Amino acid sequence: MKLRSPFPCPLFVKRLPGRVLPLLALLAAGMLRAQPGGAASYDLWLRFDRVQNPALLGAYREAFGGIWMDPQGPTQQVIWDELTRGLGSLLGQSPEKRPTPNGSNLLLVATADKLPPEVRSQLSLDQLREEGFLIRQLQAGANSRLVLTALEDKGLLYGAYRLLRLLQTERPIAGVNLLDAPKTALRMLNHWDNLDRTVERGYAGASIWNWHTLPGYIDPRYADYARANASLGINATVVTNVNANALVLTAPYLEKVKALAGVMRPYGIRLFLTARFSAPIEIGGLATADPLDPAVIAWWQSKADEIYALIPDFGGFVVKANSEGQPGPQNYGRSHLEGANMLADALAPHGGLLIWRAFVYSEHDPTDRAKQAYSEFLPYDGQFRDNVLLQVKNGPIDFQPREPVHPLFGAMKKTPLVMEFQITKEYLGFATHLVFLPKLFEEVLQTDTWQQGEGSTVARVVDGSLYGHTLSGMAGVANIGSDLNWTGHPFGQADWYGFGRLAWDPGLKAGALAEEWIRSTLGNDPEMVETIKKLLLDSREAVVNYMMPLGLHHLFDTGHHYGPGPWVGNLSRPEWNPVYYHQASPEGVGFDRTPTGSNAVAQYALPLANKYGNLDSCPEEFLLWFHHLPWDYRMKSGATLWDALGLKYQEGVESVRQITATWESLQGKIEPELYQQVQMLLNIQQEEARWWKDACMRYFQTFSKLPFPEGMEPPQHSLEYYQSLKFPYAPGTRPSWN
Repeated sequence: MKLRSPFPCPLFVKRLPGRVLPLLALLAAGMLRAQPGGAASYDLWLRFDRVQNPALLGAYREAFGGIWMDPQGPTQQVIWDELTRGLGSLLGQSPEKRPTPNGSNLLLVATADKLPPEVRSQLSLDQLREEGFLIRQLQAGANSRLVLTALEDKGLLYGAYRLLRLLQTERPIAGVNLLDAPKTALRMLNHWDNLDRTVERGYAGASIWNWHTLPGYIDPRYADYARANASLGINATVVTNVNANALVLTAPYLEKVKALAGVMRPYGIRLFLTARFSAPIEIGGLATADPLDPAVIAWWQSKADEIYALIPDFGGFVVKANSEGQPGPQNYGRSHLEGANMLADALAPHGGLLIWRAFVYSEHDPTDRAKQAYSEFLPYDGQFRDNVLLQVKNGPIDFQPREPVHPLFGAMKKTPLVMEFQITKEYLGFATHLVFLPKLFEEVLQTDTWQQGEGSTVARVVDGSLYGHTLSGMAGVANIGSDLNWTGHPFGQADWYGFGRLAWDPGLKAGALAEEWIRSTLGNDPEMVETIKKLLLDSREAVVNYMMPLGLHHLFDTGHHYGPGPWVGNLSRPEWNPVYYHQASPEGVGFDRTPTGSNAVAQYALPLANKYGNLDSCPEEFLLWFHHLPWDYRMKSGATLWDALGLKYQEGVESVRQITATWESLQGKIEPELYQQVQMLLNIQQEEARWWKDACMRYFQTFSKLPFPEGMEPPQHSLEYYQSLKFPYAPGTRPSWN
């Protein structure tokens, strides 16, 4: 095992007095013994271990004999540091700094306007786009030079990380001609972190943001966080919970925010805050937060002026309003449109964005919860200010293991939509279960909405190309915490990685991203890469099958969402109860969303509405999402619905067992600490997969009155046993004030 420093920044250690280093060496040795390697390490996908392929190592060393770059400004200094440190580690030797751009075996790094004229003349620079880059090898006889260029520093930074990744994943660079740019404008992490360092739906320890010690102490981890995000092309972060605390908008906290923004800036990351709609009352001394009240309008304008005076590149606000108890414009008889436009007007003079979340549903609305956001927002299409983006969850309920796409995607033609994915596994086994989320993300993004005919994919809505929006974006609810490995489960790092790469290009495939992450994080051994790649790609379907197969959804136990609770029906709001969603009875199970029921299918374009609404064409994975069916309904396989349900649950359990066996086949090929950590977690996942199967099938049997199907392992315990389980301290539980 290669020992790596547990300290967040090697430069931090180098600046320490010599007498301190022996003590730190002892501390490091102890920490390293507790630090699993590979994917479990602090280094994430930025390990930059020495290239193992001898032929490629020789070719790389020949190509990178020197670097011509004159770093100007903080971002270019980051680029220089990354290239020299990364190439030095990958090649086992540091390239020379060349004073001139002449000669061979040379990497030229400069923005397009700073390249030597003879180099510019050989490049198609008119194809460069904002935040994009070009990596191209130029050959003139024996004089071979590699050029990394961009229109701006940010593009140059992204290109530097891409170049390092090419070497890290052992790709040939001879004749390389790579032109790339992000397809989405806003690529954002949403932290659900509270000011007291608790993390709502967080499963990787406390928040990394220590508000108590800011602004005086800048934890080196903040820069490492920014570096990891920049390496993926993530260009925005929201550091506070959507269930917002107005305190962050007060002057003392804005000084702390300013300090964080200063860390993010060289890495091309704009910082956003969540804005509590009632802030004018809570911290402003006003009697109202009515968005049409002149005093409220003036207060928000003054607050925006105050923020931008401190942070000129502040990104803007993310707002959750009139949802799950959060205050909003409807408290004053106003609309979401009026609330969003008021805040957007305050930000507009500064170039700020207002991101309004569409996750709204009301206990006073008796219609299907899945229909409410569409009904609420579609009438406002085209009426929002130009700097407003509507942030929409991938499905119409709430980050379920599988949902059909949210019907707003494609339906809102005049309003740019931000896709909101959940990277933290609130509904997918927390940080205990191995579930490769890019598979879920890809499924959603490649779904055809049919809103403009065939090919109207969600990806084209998200990147703005379907309706020609220049504002576009993707947001991911972060799975990051203060755990040494950042994400709790070692393979949770792959979800962060995959989200960032898909935010850059929503058309990327999960298989390619899995391979990229494995090669960057664990190494390039072909057998190991293919084995883990298959394991990752199989993992998402496994969890769907052992939790909620055939379109079942929201069967989680109440509050903490840890484990099954399909029997829960005593919560104060109907749509908070699992019984609302499965509607099991002696007659059958499932939610009728066809014209005979809630008619939610009508919110989709006609081809999708017909597909989902017709039993002959509805995919089985959405069957019980759209249809309430009798227990003896005959599936396409010929099995009854009851038998098919039990066998799907069993298939999920068997899949986890197979994933575990696949992992165990890698013993001796994976660093021992990482191997042991993942093996223990997989053992937990096996137990919990069976728990899900047993508890759900026991409960549904009380309605079907049928024997369990042949081929399904009988439950280990009674229904009363499963109903008796309590988890008052499950991690990530929502605080009571939310």
